[in-house]
Parts: sequence; structure tokens; C-alpha cells
Amino acid sequence: MKIFFLFTFSTFFWSPFEQAAASVHYDKILTHSRIRARDQGQNVCALQQVMGTKKKYFSTCRNWYQGAICGKKATVLYECCPGYMKMDGMRGCPAVAPIDHVYGTLGIVGATSTQQYSDISKLREELEGRGSFTFFAPSSEAWEQLDSEIHRNLIDNVNIELYNALHHHMVNKRMLTKDLKNGMTLVSMYNDQKLLINHYPNGVVTVNCARVIYGNQIATNGVVHVIDRVLTAVGNTIQDFIEVEDDLSSLRAAAITSDVLDILGKPGHYTLFAPTNEAFERLPRGLLERIMGDKVASEALVKFHILNTLQCSEAITGGAAYETLEGNTVEVGCDGESLTVNGVKMVKRKDIVTSNGVIHLIDEVLIPDSAKQVIELGGAQQTTFTDLMIQLGLASSLRPEGQYTLLVPLNGAFSDDTLRMDQRRLKTILQNHIINVKVGLNELYNGQELETIGGKLLRVFLYRTAVCIENSCMVRGSKEGRNGFIHILRQIINPAEKTLHEMLRNDKRFSVFLSLVKAADLDDVLSQPGKWTLFVPTNDAFKSLTDDDKDILIRDKNALRNILLYHLTQGVFIGSGFEPGVTNILKTIQGGKLYLKTVNDTLLVNELKSRESDLMATNGVIHVIDKLLYPADLPVGNDQLLTILKKLIKYIQIKFVRGSAFKEIPLTFYKPIIKTYTKIIDGRPVEVTEKKVTEERIIQGPEIKYTRITAGGSDNEEKLKKLLEDAPVRKEQPTRRTQGGTARRRTRLAYP
Repeated sequence: MKIFFLFTFSTFFWSPFEQAAASVHYDKILTHSRIRARDQGQNVCALQQVMGTKKKYFSTCRNWYQGAICGKKATVLYECCPGYMKMDGMRGCPAVAPIDHVYGTLGIVGATSTQQYSDISKLREELEGRGSFTFFAPSSEAWEQLDSEIHRNLIDNVNIELYNALHHHMVNKRMLTKDLKNGMTLVSMYNDQKLLINHYPNGVVTVNCARVIYGNQIATNGVVHVIDRVLTAVGNTIQDFIEVEDDLSSLRAAAITSDVLDILGKPGHYTLFAPTNEAFERLPRGLLERIMGDKVASEALVKFHILNTLQCSEAITGGAAYETLEGNTVEVGCDGESLTVNGVKMVKRKDIVTSNGVIHLIDEVLIPDSAKQVIELGGAQQTTFTDLMIQLGLASSLRPEGQYTLLVPLNGAFSDDTLRMDQRRLKTILQNHIINVKVGLNELYNGQELETIGGKLLRVFLYRTAVCIENSCMVRGSKEGRNGFIHILRQIINPAEKTLHEMLRNDKRFSVFLSLVKAADLDDVLSQPGKWTLFVPTNDAFKSLTDDDKDILIRDKNALRNILLYHLTQGVFIGSGFEPGVTNILKTIQGGKLYLKTVNDTLLVNELKSRESDLMATNGVIHVIDKLLYPADLPVGNDQLLTILKKLIKYIQIKFVRGSAFKEIPLTFYKPIIKTYTKIIDGRPVEVTEKKVTEERIIQGPEIKYTRITAGGSDNEEKLKKLLEDAPVRKEQPTRRTQGGTARRRTRLAYP
């Protein structure tokens, strides 16, 4: 009978009293391996072997379905699960392997070099005798990979050095993989030296960062775990190593300056990615000096290289994010035999094991965002903004001790026309993206106003899946630096300058719509402060409207208001603030519903494309459309009006119900700004209530020539005029002399 044994990553032999034990990561991975090989027969396990190497793994689901480990293609192998063997003529692995003492088991699992060294060092008698041992046995390949000088010294002194080295691999009690808990420290049989155990979620078990490759090989007097390297004694802390390693003198200086070095001398399970002196030398001189001169930044820099978990290289089979002592994360992965940090191969030397963790030497310095100036936080997609900040002198105005928030548009937001602008105008645009306080993403709220260094107020709009500032919405990538936050935006911010009414009045495309707004007495709605979203049809939407048609429409004010107010909804809704592809239902002031969604960055309103969206006004936003909107469920009861609407609206079927009438919509849905104040006229107080009063006095010489009153319409206007006319004229003393002895002063008073 030919016996096939499984020589692979750690596994578990289920003895009767162990079957009830709770499973751990390793056992779960082994169970998955059995499931994957169930078609191959009884007690068969599926493994992955990295092509071009002898490395085999019971794989996680992620590695299995990727068909790769550490980015390298892996082939699938089917072998007997540990503790089982094949039988001639039978499918699968139906037989149980025999059990021997620890010394004999070394031969069974193929650790023949360890078995041979146990024999010549006089350890054999102990391994065959009574007891309950755990032997972490180096494979034959592990002995071959050991430093030649160390290997030679062990062989030359078998009775002491080799004997002690083998005892260092032993524990005086049986420990199966289920007993090897993550972070556990075992005491070896040599001089009570520590053995650091790690049991990772991907099923990998390590001892002093040596991977268990054949686990749980049960013996009559213990258990054997075959490992992939020879263990060396561990005595020093990470701090001790840094203090004596010449190639880490720059890191040592930074750790001392930041008071972090002492942390690495305390008990724990740390991972240190230690930059070499060469790595520090490659940093820009000014950058390193600034960070080292700032204790907070230097502390962040050093802590960003330290994990509060022990990550051995052999346990990393794919990329994962790990939190650093600084608070942010680094991505640790692998590429073949190389470790990567944040996707870059930078690890020069792996797995320097200490009593409180492991060190990996790297040839780059990792600089956390918290140690950077806010202008340094921009990535590859924000270089246009940062380059312009430097060229226009704005970057140098951001003081290291200041507090700022940069609203940074993506590179694609800057058109060629924008970049060709006059530098003064371009500088003004950039100033509208700089806030003089630190405002994090979680501090933003709907309706918030942020003042830029250019003096503009920017409004914040929060939606279900978006945060927008004026017309521009954020994308992922907000960061906090030493002196500020950076938020990434899709477009350049265009701060609002005019009201909705002023924007309509200043754009000839909207002249017809504006005339209808005026006829419906809705001017004030669009002029007063508020938060509105207005869908504005261009003049093209009214091409087929004759003057007579327009007169008929204007005469029916209820109908006109219903139509116009179907284009108005309360709240400011930015087009790019909508979740793509999802229909959003907005209730209009008319009472009907608008159905909005964005498809391929285009806003659709009732399935009609918006030709231009997100035109910001001080009291809302305009989305331009080329057709008149009409609620599909609103019937028309007038033949003339129906004919007019059919000319304008062809994309829906308008309902006709003879005799139906449009409801009256009173202008109670908004509150006009009313101010009451007391005006002193000729020594007498007069209470004036008005929407807006502008008084302009043109003074020539010592006497008042005339006074012009412009009022917004109130009950007290005539009273005010009469009082001003009847009041005795008091001579004004000239305040400024001009050529010829004539003083001229223009005073304009406005009450919004």
C-alpha cells in the first residue's frame, strides 16, 4: 500500500475529544478546502500552489476565486488532508495514517533534516520518551535557507549550539493550532525564550513570523508543526533595535524628537515599517526640516509607520488596510515575494522579529496627511488647482500655523478658456475656493454659509448621496492636513451674484418666460430672498405662440400661475446632487410633481433634457429647458387654452374636461421682506413700513435742488412723499469743494 501524506500549510487532526472544540480561522479555511475538493473523494483537500515556487496554501475565498496569491498565478492541487492516506484501488483518501512518537513523526512529515539534527545532538531520546511536547520543526528547505555561517556554527557544535537551537523550537506541552491564539506568547524549552504566536483571519499561523506549513501532525507524546524557517532567539525590543542600528539613525532622531521611541520599548504587538537613512535623504530638504521642526507633525510622521498589530510577511497573501498609531490607514500587500506598502514595493528587509513586534525596513518615508500642509494634500487629479495656487502666489499666503479649507476642483474642471483668463480674474476664481477656517466633511450641514478669502459667501447643500457647495458637488477624497482640510469638487465654483429675477432679466433667452412671470405678478417671488429651484424654458419653447395666444394666456391669470408655478419648487436642488439613474420626485408650488433624474451627467425633468443646469442665483438655482412643462394630470376645460397648450406641449397628451377650472393659487407660499423703521424728518419721528425705499439726493451748491423718491410700493409711500414736500428745506453745508467752488455729493440710501 502506498501512502501519500499532505505536506502543506497548517491543518488539524480531529481526535475524539477535540472534535467538540470551537473552530478558529485555520480550521474554517481547512473546512473550505475540503468542500472545494468534495468531488475528488473522501478526505481530499484542495490547495493552491504559487507557480514557480513550492509554496502551498489552503486559500481564502478571495485568493481562490482570484486564482492568485500575492498577485501571482496559483495552480490547484488535490491532496490527502493531513492525517489521511490513499489506499490502492480506492477513490479519495479513506485510510488513517499511523501515529508515532515526535521523533518518528518528524520523518513522517518530511522534516528529515530536523530529525537528523535531533539524532546527532542527542535530542532523539527525549523526543522518543515520555512527555507532551510541541515541536515547531523547520522543514529541510528551511535549513538550506539559513545563513551559511550560522548553519555551519550549529553543525560544528552539535552538543550545545544545535541542541539549544532545537530546544528553542520546542514547548513543554502539546499545542494544536486551535490552541495557538493570536498574540499569544509561549515559553520555549531553551532558556525560557519567548515564542510569539500569531493566528490570522486568513488561516495563517506563525511562530516568530515563521509560517506553519504542515500543522497538527499528532504524535504519541505531542504534536509536530512544520515551519518554513529556522527560529532564532528574540530578546530585544523594537526600541533596542532602532537604538543600535546604524542605518536607522534618521528614524531614531525623528522618534526621539517626537517622543515616540519610548512607546516602542513597551510590551505590545507592533509592526514598524522603518525607513532607512537613504529614504530620509531622498525627501526634499525643506519638507523634512518643516516636519521635524513641528512636534505634532513629526509625531504623526513616526506613528504613521507603526501598526498596533503584528503583521508577519508570510501572513500577507493579498492587500488589506491596517490602522496606524497615527490614526489613518496604510495598505499593506504583496507582489510575489515582495511586500508592498500603499501599492509600492519598498520593503528591503522583512520580518526582523523582536520581543514586542516585527520590523520591516523600507526605502521610502511614509508621510501622513496630518503632517502635510493643506496645499500638499492634492493628488494627481488636482494638480491644475495646486499649480495655479503656486503660480499666482496664493500657496505662499497659506501660513503653516493658519487654518484653511480648500475646495479643489478636478483637473478636468479647468477648461482652456479658463486657463487663458487674465491672471487677476483667475486669482479671484481661486480665492473663491479658499475658506479661512478648517471645516471637515462631517461639519458641513445644509444651509451653511462659508466665507471665502475673497469675501464671497458659499452655500452648502446636503442631499441623500451628495454634498454640494453652490453649483459644484464633492467627490470622494476629502483629507485633513496639518493646517486645513481639502475637499474635492467636480466643477469650478460659481458664487451667486444675482437673484432669479435678475438672471432672467439679464438673459435674452428667457424674455418670453419673464414677460409671463410679470403678467402673473410673480416678480416679487423671484426677487425676494428664498430657496427655490426654477425650471426655465427658453424662448424656443414659445416659438409657436402668437401675440393673440399670449394675450389669451395672460387674461386667465389662474391658468398662467398654475403653469408657471409648476416650474417652481421650494428648496435648492443641484443637478449633480441627485443620485445617478434614480428618479427624484419634487413637489412644485403649483401642487403637481416633477420627476428628475440624472443620466450620463445630464439632468432630465419629466424625461426632458435640461440644456443647461445649475445656474446659481442668490435665492435659488435655474435649470434651463427648451420646452414648457405641464402637469400631466391637470385637465384643461377651455377650448382656446387647450389649443394654445397643444401648440406648446407635444410630448404629453393634455387632458380635456369641459368646464374644469384652474384653482386659484394665492401668493401665500412666500413671505415678502417687510421692514419697519423710524425716520426722523424735521425733528419729528415718522414710522415707515415698506418693502424697499431708495432716496437719492443730488446736491449742487449750498441748497437742495430736488429730492427723488423711489419706493417699492406700500401704504405709507404717499404719506412719506407729502411729509418730505411739506418739510422746510434746510440748507446743507458743502462737504467737498470742487473746481469753481461747487460742492457735489450723491447719497444713496437703500433698505432691503
